[in-house]
Amino acid sequence: MEDGSEEDRTQENGRSDGTSTESRTPPCTSLRMFLVALSFAYFSKALSGSYMKSTITQLERRFDIPSYLIGVIDGSFEIGNLLVIAFVSYFGAKLHRPKIIAVGCVLMSIGTFLIALPHFIIGRYEFETSVRWVENATFNPSPCQLGSPADLTQDGKLPQVSSSDCEGESNLSMWIYVLLGNVLRGIGETPVQPLGISYIDDFATEENAALYVGCVQTISVVGPVFGYLLGSLCAKIYVDIGFVEMETITITPTDARWVGAWWLGYLIAGVITLLSAIPFWFLPRSIPISGQQVSKNCTQEQTSFINDSPHLKDKYAAEEHNSFIEMAKDFFPTLRTLLAHPVYLIYLCVTVIQLNSLIGMVTYKPKYIEQHFRQSASKANFLMGVINIPAVALGMFSGGLLMKRLKLNILGAAKFAFGTSLIGYILSLFFFAMSCENAKVAGVTLAYNSSDKISYDTHQVLTSCNSGCFCSPSEWDPVCGDDGITYVSPCLAGCTASAGSGKNTVFSNCSCVSVAGNFTASTGQCTEKDDCDRMFPYFLALSVITSFIISLGGTPGYMLLIRCIKPQLKSLALGFHALATRTLAGIPAPIYFGAIIDTTCLKWGQKRCGGLGACRIYNTTAYRIAYLGLTLSLRTISFIICIPGFILLSRQLKEEERSAMHGVLTNGGTELEALRTEEFMISNSNQPTHATDIGTDRNTRL
Repeated sequence: MEDGSEEDRTQENGRSDGTSTESRTPPCTSLRMFLVALSFAYFSKALSGSYMKSTITQLERRFDIPSYLIGVIDGSFEIGNLLVIAFVSYFGAKLHRPKIIAVGCVLMSIGTFLIALPHFIIGRYEFETSVRWVENATFNPSPCQLGSPADLTQDGKLPQVSSSDCEGESNLSMWIYVLLGNVLRGIGETPVQPLGISYIDDFATEENAALYVGCVQTISVVGPVFGYLLGSLCAKIYVDIGFVEMETITITPTDARWVGAWWLGYLIAGVITLLSAIPFWFLPRSIPISGQQVSKNCTQEQTSFINDSPHLKDKYAAEEHNSFIEMAKDFFPTLRTLLAHPVYLIYLCVTVIQLNSLIGMVTYKPKYIEQHFRQSASKANFLMGVINIPAVALGMFSGGLLMKRLKLNILGAAKFAFGTSLIGYILSLFFFAMSCENAKVAGVTLAYNSSDKISYDTHQVLTSCNSGCFCSPSEWDPVCGDDGITYVSPCLAGCTASAGSGKNTVFSNCSCVSVAGNFTASTGQCTEKDDCDRMFPYFLALSVITSFIISLGGTPGYMLLIRCIKPQLKSLALGFHALATRTLAGIPAPIYFGAIIDTTCLKWGQKRCGGLGACRIYNTTAYRIAYLGLTLSLRTISFIICIPGFILLSRQLKEEERSAMHGVLTNGGTELEALRTEEFMISNSNQPTHATDIGTDRNTRL
């Protein structure tokens, strides 16, 4: 009977899901299992998310789309979150949280596979080139077609591909599959963060909650390490590997037309995400934390008193079994109460602005390294994964450890997060001084008759030295002249002969190459980058330092979000915070960052069926100012908003302290009155044994 009543009481409090697993598994073991499972889920979603960002240049080139459209694709992940996150956070807290997370992981996996689908539907990748692979060739066609005006249209462009050929050109619309897959990934990721973090905070002790959250957040930063390393590996592999002879590919990974095997990484990430869903199906709905921690040192009466305590009832009130209609009726009043909290509202504004800066910076940082410091996509992703991301992981873990060691309260955590962000901001200003001179490209960054001074004024690629050739000014097939200047194509360099084949092709009799006695050019852009080679290590060192310092405040700042509101509102607060940041930062930031970056493009590629393709070369000075200036301007605004936030937080803490003191005095008086009533009843009782038991119970409760 005693065991039955205890089981009924457990089910009544909403602490059991009716399975035998929960009663057999020790609470501590269940919590550790959940912590490991959640860490793996965080790892998998972070890996696929960072891999998406590592492939932005590959997707631009493969689908011939500008940066702002890549921003739309990247932001579609947040659109998926936007569709369901508020309701998942609210209703999910009242349902079986581990199983909801498992369903989310399965959806993320399906979305990741959908992103890779276009590769298996569209045809082989074709890029602009005048170089051909001819085996055992004794004659190579001349790049400069003398006396062939019929090959060009009246405006000097290549003739358009016939409409029948363009009907099969599906690249234009295939990026829609990538967008839809990313939306599905966003929907699947929705329950992982709010339900997972609230589950840990509910069933972990208060002193360990910060450390556990710090561990999970650290794992979520380790995921991008492998994501960028996977991106680095796939960027080295040609997109159509296994379907083409690699000897026939005339470009290298450093070429602006190179596309890596972007689809391969999505298949790997999809499998890992699918595996992360398995453990959650076997985890309990809730963990009775009072059972193991109390039973060893407390009597039955003390255990009963703790189980019936108002504090625990308030903490786990979100798990009570309510009907769907009752939960729906409470949603909007609860949301109104949450948004009326001034500290939460200020915190929301600050994080939205800072995440605009962070998301825009992280999304286009590999591309910034590629374009500004003239590194390959593979090397840029490798450096992001090996150098930058580990510094962030170490900073977040150290932040959680420092918060526990220093025993920071809410105000201390807020000051700590603000201080680290401010120091990182000051150090980031030095990035403006780390500049590289743009590449010398005839007709783009300098005039044909001025090989020394770089200018971004409008130049003409058609000039007297190539006037005898009928060249397309929109083509991008760069060659490096012996004078150290890159020419847009062999034809525009005035080359009339060529020898060799593939990557080893050498063009000769180039009338625009102004070197005495030598008029040859080789395939690809010139690689003179001495100034960038000297500056690049300093850029990496400063990037690591600033990333570590800023990430130190990540865990304390996140714990501030959890602790500044009532326990009953915790899941909804986390969910709405994720909703707001994704809506106002995750979606628009990549789009307007990409649109601003597009304005710094100097030479656009040409689509096969007409229209502008991906950008081939940027104005590095304008790129640096736009990219860094926008990032730091947003962070400046967030610092200004922090000032009223500190004032409101201090007032809230003082009010809570006064309310707590008043509550202790009131509850103490009520308890004393109840004990006096019990003493009066005991004195009038004629059952001494029963009176002794009541007296013992009284002493136990005291």
